[in-house]
Amino acid sequence: MSQAPSEIQRAPITPESRESEPRHEQTLTAPGANSPTAKASPSRTAAPASAKRRDAYFDNVKYLAIVLVAVAHAWEPVMDGSRTARALYMVVYTFHMPAFILVSGYFSRSFDMSPSRVKRLVTGVAVPYVLFETAYSLFKRFAGGVDDAPITLLDPLFLTWFLIALFIWRVTTPIWQSLRHPLPVALAIAVLASVTPGIGDDLDLQRVCQLLPFFVLGLLMKPEHFQMIRRREVRMAAVPLFAGTLLFAYWAAPRMQLGWFYRSNSAQEMDFPWWSGAVMTLAMFGCALVLTVAFLAWVPRRHMWFTALGAGTICGYLLHGFLIRGADYYDLFERYEWLRGPAGLVVVSLVAAVAVTLLCSPPVRRVMRFATEPDMNWAFRRSPAKR
Repeated sequence: MSQAPSEIQRAPITPESRESEPRHEQTLTAPGANSPTAKASPSRTAAPASAKRRDAYFDNVKYLAIVLVAVAHAWEPVMDGSRTARALYMVVYTFHMPAFILVSGYFSRSFDMSPSRVKRLVTGVAVPYVLFETAYSLFKRFAGGVDDAPITLLDPLFLTWFLIALFIWRVTTPIWQSLRHPLPVALAIAVLASVTPGIGDDLDLQRVCQLLPFFVLGLLMKPEHFQMIRRREVRMAAVPLFAGTLLFAYWAAPRMQLGWFYRSNSAQEMDFPWWSGAVMTLAMFGCALVLTVAFLAWVPRRHMWFTALGAGTICGYLLHGFLIRGADYYDLFERYEWLRGPAGLVVVSLVAAVAVTLLCSPPVRRVMRFATEPDMNWAFRRSPAKR
């Protein structure tokens, strides 16, 4: 029998911290350099030459992925009884976090344990994890009415698992880059984790291990690989691929346990034989990879109205969970039964998309900078001046 999401996981999702994209790898051209109205003058040729600009494509990827994360979370309370909603949920959960993790790995290629990058890892990942893990625990205690809800950094609550996972993956980057065949090794670790119930819940290591191959694959990718993904023939192939996937998901919806998509439990913990963990881990990796490529192929390359929001996905990711949990704690979906119908599914999807968009906006990012991008120069030694 399939279990509800709340029974076997703490709702993964997705988004990606500021640390997952080194600034020097988001460089394209100087702002305005390609504008047809830009005039060549001494005052505009020297300084802008070194100016840096984020890659619109990857910001688009992150924004669209975080919208899928929020919408999928919002579907959880309303999809029971709807085979179509469950099928959509399964398709989205197959690839939205793998896509995020792959891009995180791609922008982790330059991580080398240097003081500056260690500082960014601590301030951009470790500190937000501590702050939001504490905040979600307190929210569960006071808003959720769970008086004995513990505050612990060892058992990630709800969506904070991604931050501690990113920290672990990033720290181990030099190891993966030194191996001759890192992806097969990462897949072997994922398979072994899926058949090892003794891993436990500490730091959500089950999920860390099972999703590791996507991060390692991102480390191996190069710019030309993304150019290949965005070719016209790949985009055209993605359309029938998604259509076929939706049809298969509709067939599998009442038959497949959602735990396989969360990757937070071993096969034995889900009452399956141990060997099914190995089979499903490899099968889910293949399916997620194919759908991730299809998703990346259709992400716009040019600057869009939402491109700037890609820089604030850490806020959208970490804050939208309070809305989802708040609606659950205050029995919103029980009070308004119509939300569980087709019209309710549409309304919930739109509200989630709009909410996470607002949470990614520059004003929210500025307000939350103390928690997501803290200035902690006082905690680190100053690098010696270069001669």
